[in-house]
Amino acid sequence: MSRMQKAAWLAGSALGCLALANCHTGHSQSLLVSSPAPSQRHAGEVRSNIVRADYAGSEACAGCHEKQYAAWRDSPMHRMTRDLGRTQISAPFSGNTFDFRGDSLRLEQIDGQRFMRLHGATDTLFRVTKVIGGRYREDFVGVEVDPESPLSAARDAERILPLSYLVFNGEWRYKGYSVMVRERSALEPGVIWKTGCIFCHNTAPALSLLLDDLYGERAHSYQGSVSVELPDDKRPRYVVNDDPALERALATELSYLGKSRDIAGYGRQRALTVSIDGTRDAFDEQHLTELGIGCEACHGGAREHVQNPGAVRPTFSLRSDFLRVTTKTGGEPSQAQDINRTCAKCHTVLFSRYPYTWEGRTRRHDPGGSTINSGEARDFLLGHCNEKLSCVHCHDPHAEDAKSSLLALEGAQGDALCASCHREFRGAEALRAHTHHAADSAGSHCLNCHMPKKNLGLAYELTRYHRIGSPTDRERVEGDRPLECALCHTDKSVDQLTSTMERLWHKRYDKGALRRLYGQDLRVNALEATLRYGKPHEQGTAVAIAGRDRRRDWLPLVTLQLANDYPLVRYFARHAIEQITAAPLPIDMNLAGADVLKSAQAYLGDPLHRSSAR
Repeated sequence: MSRMQKAAWLAGSALGCLALANCHTGHSQSLLVSSPAPSQRHAGEVRSNIVRADYAGSEACAGCHEKQYAAWRDSPMHRMTRDLGRTQISAPFSGNTFDFRGDSLRLEQIDGQRFMRLHGATDTLFRVTKVIGGRYREDFVGVEVDPESPLSAARDAERILPLSYLVFNGEWRYKGYSVMVRERSALEPGVIWKTGCIFCHNTAPALSLLLDDLYGERAHSYQGSVSVELPDDKRPRYVVNDDPALERALATELSYLGKSRDIAGYGRQRALTVSIDGTRDAFDEQHLTELGIGCEACHGGAREHVQNPGAVRPTFSLRSDFLRVTTKTGGEPSQAQDINRTCAKCHTVLFSRYPYTWEGRTRRHDPGGSTINSGEARDFLLGHCNEKLSCVHCHDPHAEDAKSSLLALEGAQGDALCASCHREFRGAEALRAHTHHAADSAGSHCLNCHMPKKNLGLAYELTRYHRIGSPTDRERVEGDRPLECALCHTDKSVDQLTSTMERLWHKRYDKGALRRLYGQDLRVNALEATLRYGKPHEQGTAVAIAGRDRRRDWLPLVTLQLANDYPLVRYFARHAIEQITAAPLPIDMNLAGADVLKSAQAYLGDPLHRSSAR
């Protein structure tokens, strides 16, 4: 069975990793499978998988599912949060110092423990307790201790520490600069860990993550929220069918958190408010069902399955006596929708204060797709394929995706997956008529047009935008820079690209909207105009394309992005300059933006001037 077949079978049966033990490897081609009727689908499944008592822990899976357990154990997802005393890290703590705008942070070890010593407005010492991530970068959690007695008791709660270590290039970077935040003037620790990162990066009872969804609009905010900002027609409905049973479940969890409260008879809204407030104030590491991402973070509580594995299966569906999930119309979600909702609990990043999204929208008003890494599952839910296609059709749910597997999806293998539903595009002639590209060209591979690489990913590379749509969609053409066709057709003007789309795909675009994006003369190159006039995320995309294609003629415009208000774009610009010049750019990226630009211009000197003259 091929990897794609495994994924299709996984989506069709909803058995997940606990039922993959008999899979084998082959080379046959898969098709999407249809969902069985609800009564067939839920026969033999667990009856409850959302409250704390439903969870058994990943260790309970190891005996029967040895291969899947081994793959998961070593995966980046499982290692998302690790206790520093029981893991290996890449970051050096060897007395090295990170300087930033007059502040400094020394990374050191004392008696085998790691510390970050901050010298700034005040001198503070943090003992590092946890590492988050590790595939591309490592972030750190720690507690403040007495600088004169480093091994003393913690003075405060665990906080997100100021530095990230970039595994892919061996650099230290200010923690916030991994996302779209504006430049900062000083080094300072971030939010308290238990109120910011704890639920997406670890395993907790599903009910704890749904309190605000059950409440509805104007629910109190808390660390457990996994509400996904989606249009009304894309949003799952959480339907409570037994209020007293819900109140009893909430009371049981509050008691476990040490916030005992008799909430029987409070009514749903008040009981949920008390539970949200109690969770925000009390939930900590000791209340997790598992540190890091365990099997049940995705597959739900599986204690019934562990107790009777031959007769009871786990499920991606939320199962409870008092709660069910429906679609907008009141129907039952498909198995693909259940899997996608599970992934979107965490892969839904819109967490920075950056105001813009794709489709020319804003984060606070009908947001479009995310512009950086980690929002892929939410973006996928915005598209048109998520009722039948699930994340696991393309991604390995248990281990790190092999690069070769992802590359295969960019070609014939991915085309076959799409054509399993879109049968009208099978065959060279049908494909050519649909794409207006040669059947064997990059322009006729589905992902290149319908999931283009335009998001700001890790390691300064663009990643695929997971909102499945078309580069000819009006909201993309009239709302975003650059035109998606320009990602490949980098030499074309706005007028050339839009005129071609209008002619070949029988579209009509608002020239006034295009001029507001690119200027009055639409004969301008789409990427060059994006570098000049784009929003920061759009400029970041154009910068990455310039670096990818070694566009020396755009070097002056790329260099100007070193003064961008958003440091993440500056890092993309530095990387692009190094690609274009085929040489390192040894400048201090922690200076203010204007000073970073000045340093680069001074270093590049004549080559920059000659590029500008051309």
